[in-house]
Amino acid sequence: MISTPRYARASIMLHWGMMLLIAATYAAIELRTFFPKGSDMREGFKSWHFTLGLCVLALVIVRIAVRLQTKAPPISPAPPAWQALAGRGVHLLLYALMLGMPLAGWAILSASGKPIPFFGLSLPPLIGPDKALGSSIKEVHETAGTVGYWLIGLHAAAALAHHYWWKDNTLRRMLLFRRNSR
Repeated sequence: MISTPRYARASIMLHWGMMLLIAATYAAIELRTFFPKGSDMREGFKSWHFTLGLCVLALVIVRIAVRLQTKAPPISPAPPAWQALAGRGVHLLLYALMLGMPLAGWAILSASGKPIPFFGLSLPPLIGPDKALGSSIKEVHETAGTVGYWLIGLHAAAALAHHYWWKDNTLRRMLLFRRNSR
């Protein structure tokens, strides 16, 4: 039985926890569409979307700090250079989304003069009221949200391809539970 070098436990927990958190954030904004505009349920889902998005922002900062303090375990066998470059590029884009999307959401609420809900608190605005700017940021936020679906799908598909097609340890390095054999 071979032991697979793994990411630090904190990195693994943050990865999977954020996966659930991001899924919940997306679910909240999608589920709102099943309720009429102005209804309590629709507003509740929107509020949860904002709050969960801010949780993503807080945790990605923690995740970056953990990542800077720990080393990524090697992929074995080593992938071709194009795969390593593509992997770094997708990861960079995912981190940009995890940072940028919540900040954009915060700015959208700020520009519309609305409170920024966070577990019963109201956070300070990032920018002053400006409906035109808020509308522009909202368009970028929504487009980036769609791009996020594709990047997350690509990330998951690549992990599965590494595991089942290329048969390397890419996926096993990030699994929650240890498994010593292939």
